[in-house]
Amino acid sequence: MKQIVCYGEVLWDMLPTGKKLGGAPLNVALRIQSYGCLTKVISSIGNDDAGNGIVEQMKMYNATTDHLQVSQNFATSEVLVTLNEAGSASYEIKMPCAWDDIQLLEKDIAVVKSADAFIYGSLVARQLTSKETLFALLKTSQFKVFDVNLRPPHYELENLINLMKQADFIKFNDDEIFELSLAMSGKKLSLEESIRFFSEETQTPSICVTLGADGAVLFQDNEFVYNKGYQVQVADTVGAGDSFLATLIYQLLNGANAVTALDYACAVGAIVASKEGANPIINNKEIQEFMQEP
Repeated sequence: MKQIVCYGEVLWDMLPTGKKLGGAPLNVALRIQSYGCLTKVISSIGNDDAGNGIVEQMKMYNATTDHLQVSQNFATSEVLVTLNEAGSASYEIKMPCAWDDIQLLEKDIAVVKSADAFIYGSLVARQLTSKETLFALLKTSQFKVFDVNLRPPHYELENLINLMKQADFIKFNDDEIFELSLAMSGKKLSLEESIRFFSEETQTPSICVTLGADGAVLFQDNEFVYNKGYQVQVADTVGAGDSFLATLIYQLLNGANAVTALDYACAVGAIVASKEGANPIINNKEIQEFMQEP
C-alpha cells in the first residue's frame, strides 16, 4: 500500500449553500485515500469549535488526524467562497490563521521520510513559520509533488521559484503557468514552450497543466500527452483540481502509463466539478461508468 503525505491548509469552505470541509492538501489526501492509499495530512487547526468540527469531519471520512496540530495562537481557517454564473470559484482567505502556524515536529519528519510521495502547495508558504517547516520537510522527502495554487495576494515569485526547484513533479492550471512563465522569462510563451521552460529552469522532469473544460496536458519523459477532458454541467469548481491531482499521482505511482493516468484524472476532476463541494464521495463504479458514457 502506498503512503502519501499532504502538507498545508485545512479549512472550512464557506459556500453560498453552507460550509464544506476543504483545503487543497486535505482534498487531495481524502481523494487518494478513497483509492486505498494510506494518507496523512500535516496541518494545524485552532483550539476552537471550528477546529473540532474539522477533526470530526475527517474522522467521518476515516482520515487520520494524528498529524493535525492545534495552534494556541490562531483560529481555524474559514474561507469565503464566491461562485460566478459558470460555477467557477474565487476565495477570500483570512490571514493569519492556524495553518500559518505549522510547527516542525519529529513525528512529521519521520512520516514524510517514509512516504512514497509528499504533496505540498504554494498557499501554505505565505507565512514564515509554516514556510520554514515546509522547506525542512522537503529535505527528507523521496518524491515531491508541488501543486501551484495561486491565490492573490498570498504568494511571492521568489518563494514559488524555490518551491518549484524542490519538486519532482509540478501541477499548474493554464492561468498559473502563463502568468509565471511571463514573469520569469519576460516574454509570452506558448503552452508547450512554457512547460519546457519550467522543466529546464527548475530541473523538474514531470509537469502537468490543467486546461479547464479543455482537459489537461502531461509532460513526462520529454513527451507531451493530451486529454480533451469530459464535459459536465458544473455545480462548482471547488476541489476539482485537487481530485484531478490526487487521481493522477495515484495512477502514476501505481504504474499506470501517462495516457491512462491522465484520462482517469480528467474524469474524476469532471465528476467533482459536477457536484457541490470539494469532497463528494465517488466510487470506482461511478468513475468507470462516467468514462464509458458517449
